Amino acid sequence: MENKIKEYREKKSFSQGKLAEVCQVSRQTINAIENNKYDPSLQLAFDIARSLGVAMEELFQSDRGGNRNG
Repeated sequence: MENKIKEYREKKSFSQGKLAEVCQVSRQTINAIENNKYDPSLQLAFDIARSLGVAMEELFQSDRGGNRNG
């Protein structure tokens, strides 16, 4: 799953540590998610999106090959 966490995190001037604190996970977890080494649970994905003030669909995108629009 591709994500734009780093982009939105930086727009909000959050460090990885600050986002991790807000979401109650480790900084290493945020780092792994940003670097596409770990897919978050659905709950964590919602928590991250809410913390960054962005829709989850905007933040996360499937890296599967299909075209969702048609």
